[in-house]
Formats: sequence, structure tokens, C-alpha cells
Amino acid sequence: MMGEAGLLIIVLVVVVLGGFYLANQRSTQRRTEIEDAKAEARRWVERLGGQVLNLTGTNEASKQAIADASERYTAAGSQLEQAQTAHQARLVIDTALEGLYYVRAARTAMGLDPGPELPQDRERERAGAVTEHRSVDVEGKHYEASPEPDDRTPYYYPGGRVAGRAVPRGWYSEPWWKPALVAGAWGFGSMMLFSAMFSGMAGVASPAAWEAGAMSDADMAGGDMGDAGGDMGGDMGDAGGDFGGGDFGGGDWGGGFGDFGDFGGF
Repeated sequence: MMGEAGLLIIVLVVVVLGGFYLANQRSTQRRTEIEDAKAEARRWVERLGGQVLNLTGTNEASKQAIADASERYTAAGSQLEQAQTAHQARLVIDTALEGLYYVRAARTAMGLDPGPELPQDRERERAGAVTEHRSVDVEGKHYEASPEPDDRTPYYYPGGRVAGRAVPRGWYSEPWWKPALVAGAWGFGSMMLFSAMFSGMAGVASPAAWEAGAMSDADMAGGDMGDAGGDMGGDMGDAGGDFGGGDFGGGDWGGGFGDFGDFGGF
């Protein structure tokens, strides 16, 4: 009996010690993953900071793009300080990359080499791009969109999802997507604006697909798809949400967009 009891005690001690060892190993692995992710995030933030601090705009479009890049730099730095998980560190990289897209836009607006290509983002690519100049009036306000910057379209957006809806990459007369970015939801009239501005434009989701939040490759065929995307929304409507989601409590991480004035019923 004593021998069996002793053996049982030995087995229990081994199990307990093994449990402590495995828990310690997992904890060490998590710390390593977090530190590696934060180091990678810090590299992208520093790269963005170097560009922002050494670039001066020469026209309205480039100045605005640099201002947006600077805002993303500030936001990424704040996120990095708060990051406690590898996932949060990866979201810092997303913010820094968006800032670098603004830097490329600023350089393009000044006629400079935009610099090395940036990592591709699936959601950004699927959002499409402005492929032709559009000038529309919606609810008494005038809006323009263009694939190239000029005095009438100085606001750049690198493309992606805002409050569950795709905003195509391009240059705009005003940042009509920012109220949704701040509020986390699109206001009344946004569907009308999207339809007027992008209906029939190649490479941009059909208005029905945009309203549903769907972003399949078929939707990106443009207005010729008609309402084909209408039934594809389903519960994809808010998939992806605002890029500022995740473990930092939702909303726009960048913050500080300030007062955007009258957006014509948005």
C-alpha cells in the first residue's frame, strides 16, 4: 500500500511540474510573439515617421495627403503604446501602412517617384479604384471624384472599408467618407451619393452590392452587374467593420478628425 501511495505521489508531482513547465513555455512563447509583433509594428511606424517628417507638400493635394499621413502616424504611435497582444500590434501595422499610402499619394501629387511598393491589402484591392472623372450633385451639394489629383479633387483615400462599406481608392473633392469613419455608420443619403458617383464605373462595386456591404470579385465588375450583388450582402454587411475595431474598443483609432462641416445630409 505504501509503495502504491508513494508512486501515486510521484506521478502527481510529475504532472504538476509538467503543467507548470508547459504553462511557462506558453507564457514565454506569447511574450516572444508579442515582442516580435511590436518590433515589426515599430519598424513600420518609424518608416512612416521618417517620410512624414521629411516631406513638404507643394500643392493643395500633396499637403492634404501629408496631413492625413501625419494623422495616421500619430494614431499608430498611440496604438503601439497601448498594444498588449500580437493582434493589436498587427493593427498598428495596418494604420502605419495606410499612412504610407497617403505618403505615396502625396509624392505622386508632387510629380515625384512614389517610392517602393507597399504590401497588398485584400480589402483595399477589392474596394476598387476611381477609373474616370465624375462630377455629381447630390442633395444640393457638388461632389467630384478623379483617378488623379487636381485643384478640384485634393482629398485622397487609399481604398478600403469604412463602416462595413467599400470606399474606392482615388481623389475626391471632399472626404465624404469621414463622417462614417468617425461615427462607425453611414448616414442618410450615402447610398444616393455612392450611386450617383460610381454607378457604371468599371472596377467599383455596384450600388446594390455597396448598400448590402458585399465585396465579392463579381461585384467589382462595375455598374454592368446591375443589382447582381444585391442578394450577396447577407450577414457580410458589417464584416470587417471600421478598421479601428479590435481590442482597442472599436471606433476610429486615429480620432481627432475634428469638425467636417456640412456633408449634405450625412
